[in-house]
Amino acid sequence: MGQVKSVEFKMKEFEYFKPFHITNSISYGSQNIEVIVELDNGIIGYGEASPSFRVNGEKVAAVMGLENAVNEMIVGMDVRNYRQIFDITDKLFGAPSIKAAVQYATLDAFSEETGVPVYQILGGAKTKIETDQTMSIGTIEERISEAKSIVGKGHNIIKIKIGENLEEDIKSMIAIHEATKGCKYIVDANMGYTPKQAVRFVTEVYRAGVDISVFEQPVGMYDIEGLKYVRWNSPFPVAADESAKTKYDVMRLIKEEAVDYINIKLMKSGISDALAIVEMVKAANLKLMIGCMGESSLGINQSVQFALGTGAFDFHDLDSSLMLKEQVFRGKYKVDVPYYYV
Repeated sequence: MGQVKSVEFKMKEFEYFKPFHITNSISYGSQNIEVIVELDNGIIGYGEASPSFRVNGEKVAAVMGLENAVNEMIVGMDVRNYRQIFDITDKLFGAPSIKAAVQYATLDAFSEETGVPVYQILGGAKTKIETDQTMSIGTIEERISEAKSIVGKGHNIIKIKIGENLEEDIKSMIAIHEATKGCKYIVDANMGYTPKQAVRFVTEVYRAGVDISVFEQPVGMYDIEGLKYVRWNSPFPVAADESAKTKYDVMRLIKEEAVDYINIKLMKSGISDALAIVEMVKAANLKLMIGCMGESSLGINQSVQFALGTGAFDFHDLDSSLMLKEQVFRGKYKVDVPYYYV
């Protein structure tokens, strides 16, 4: 029948190969929650949540406590009617990473039952995507060295973290460009600038001959007017990340004409809102990128399947599993850096 028999949460801990430094935050590892949906016919689906206090206000211990509630919500439901499960789990608005993991585990179980891969359930638009690689904040010398290392691994798109020191960020961006000409750059301030600082950053690097493909979340998540100010004073496309968690956030950003790009992360929105956001952004003639939190290969698999299925994204920032020490690769996709494919 394909009815949900049980939902189980398991805590998993992963260590980064090197500390990951973004604006006002240094991470040494990731605490994730594996979500296991078992059906009454013995089929099992897997998802992964990577909770974020910085973005979503989630604490791992708190969201782990939702296991019984999730069982009460969906046990007995048929995964073939997965949109009904999506509608019910949409109520997990205080724990979007759990919502994402449960919704994906539902799709994974449905996929196992039918023999149809998740990316095909979601549309099968692509069979191959290219991911960037992210570099941390550091000294100018450290950033240049890391950028060269990323290019040496085969990446053509570099994601550059900035936002703590405007003067150093400008100098670093110019130096990175000199060392890696031919690459594309996604530059992410993680809410670190004021609107005027952000405009100064893009103005200075533009004058220096640097091209930026996407300038991501330059200002605070609730400063929509500031985001709009940067967009209309930037020579580069501006993206919302932390400001764009739900479909309702994205609706406002579209109405305010505040951005050129929306960065979808399943950990912010779940599968259900992400599907809605894709259609909203396409209808508004704007653009999309997809990102991640601290997911392992199990969690990145969710975003890879979503990106392949919808085919909606210009850029794919799905590199967290490449940055974590992981004993066993668990994605249902293949890796040939910088490409993921099925």
